[in-house]
Amino acid sequence: MDARGPGGADGVDPADQWVFNPETGTYELRLTGGRRGDGAGRPERPSAPSVTDPAGAPRASHTPPRQRRAPSVEGGEDESPAAGDRELPAQRDRRAQRGSRRRGKEAPPGRGKKKQRGRGRKILMWTGGSLALLLVMGAAGAWWLINRLNDNITKYDVGKDNDFSSDEAVNLLFIGTDTRTGSGNESYGGDASEGADTTILMHFSEDRSHATGLSIPRDLITDIPECEVKQEDGTTRTIPAAEGVRFNTSMGTDGRDPGCVWNTVEQLTGVEINHFMMADFNAVKDLSTAVGGVPVCLEEPIDDPKSHLDLPAGEHVVEGEEALSFVRTRYSVGTGSDLSRIKLQQQFVASMARQITDGGMLTDPGKLWDLADTATRSLSVDDGIGSIQRLRDLASTLGGVPMDDMNFVTLPVVDNPDEPEDAKATVVVDEGRAAPILEMIRQDISPNEQREREAEEAAAEEEAAAAAPEEIRVDVYNGGDVIGAAQVTLDWLQNTQGVPLATNAGNAPSPQETTTLEFGPDQAGQAAALADMMGLPDSALKEQSAEAGDQPMVLILGDDFRGAGEPIEVPAEMPDDVDSITADDESVCAS
Repeated sequence: MDARGPGGADGVDPADQWVFNPETGTYELRLTGGRRGDGAGRPERPSAPSVTDPAGAPRASHTPPRQRRAPSVEGGEDESPAAGDRELPAQRDRRAQRGSRRRGKEAPPGRGKKKQRGRGRKILMWTGGSLALLLVMGAAGAWWLINRLNDNITKYDVGKDNDFSSDEAVNLLFIGTDTRTGSGNESYGGDASEGADTTILMHFSEDRSHATGLSIPRDLITDIPECEVKQEDGTTRTIPAAEGVRFNTSMGTDGRDPGCVWNTVEQLTGVEINHFMMADFNAVKDLSTAVGGVPVCLEEPIDDPKSHLDLPAGEHVVEGEEALSFVRTRYSVGTGSDLSRIKLQQQFVASMARQITDGGMLTDPGKLWDLADTATRSLSVDDGIGSIQRLRDLASTLGGVPMDDMNFVTLPVVDNPDEPEDAKATVVVDEGRAAPILEMIRQDISPNEQREREAEEAAAEEEAAAAAPEEIRVDVYNGGDVIGAAQVTLDWLQNTQGVPLATNAGNAPSPQETTTLEFGPDQAGQAAALADMMGLPDSALKEQSAEAGDQPMVLILGDDFRGAGEPIEVPAEMPDDVDSITADDESVCAS
């Protein structure tokens, strides 16, 4: 066949010899044109053609290289193709033009009688093809975005494997470093130490109903345990322990990394940490900008030449450089100490959390992408959450905590007694006030739950009508390993608490690990008063079945006795004189 273009052999264009067979879904070579039907006007369905190659072997039909897309069906009155055939666009246009010339006029290419079934098929084909293309492009785009976010993340191998499951409490350590790389950052405050400048231990409850953020002052004097740091060449270096040093030296000093901060906080609080996140100065600027600014409030104006913050009293929205100045300010707010700055930082973090959850950032794809891109570029994490998938899983399991039950509190401290009065620069833990807060975290108790429990206990005490101290009759036995515990307790009860009817009954019949108080039903008021006095847990109260009458109660001090006047069990509660804020409280205004 000698056909190399329009009007080839026998005046037949080779393109016109390929028609679409709907039964096979492919184009097939037809050496003769479509035939008209029988007298009834119904076209005959052509049999499937068989094409023979030069060697005489039959060759299967296939799609011609010139055309792969199924055309729409439009036909003229005299030269419509046989039923089941489909024309190529070139065929359709040439036939329409020939028909119009015979009628003495030119017709626009492709005009003719339309078949609705063919139009529907065209729409479906275009819709299906476009959807498939979008799905493929979307999948490729999502993969590219995931890879990009993963590439953003800086990861640390701190040798920890404390992952959690969805039905466990989660403890995250947030570290803000004094690292000042980046334009303009060198101008904030004094010399950079690259230390743990801002540290918050964030506890998320097992049922995700509440969260507590515990801020740890950078100038706290504490012990830093030994830690192992992975070097760039893959080797591990052991950093020796340090005693009686500032907390912020747990990062940066002597080559310490976030794993050293992790170890220090665990030793300080007794709380097992699962993962950490670390940010520097740039993260504050970038994240505050990504959320569209962070609302803050000041009771008094601030003009701090060291942090460059100059704001009048009232409400403001800070972002970028101004946001960094806000969280760095210390000398022109409160007492001018790091403790005053922590309050600003807590207000800032709580407000940013509201911006993310209430500002529509999680439902707007564009804003969410900007936030994710900025956050992953700004944060460093441990290997356990060092991918966007793991961070997403972490966010999804922790995202259900309500803002009104997300509390922020500072670890209670007092001035360092080893420093002169006129040169106080560091602090130490206030054990009495800190212990109940740490116990709340360890027992997974919400501050809101604690307040409700206190109200119930107060109501129960009113009903019990606790006895007056002078009415309490009790024999004190020593069943623990502290020599003289019974006599020390007796002296404390009589001379400090006004309990004259207490007596020292000597050693208990047998040793016991825990302290107990036995009493009769008619001594419930006395038991309640003594338990409150000594800080006895509910488990220590042993009510007997028979009434006691004139017999005194029996108090047996166990191995858990810590000293007269010291609670047998540390209560898991927020001390009344410790300030805390919740993430949903928009009325917080720093002073």
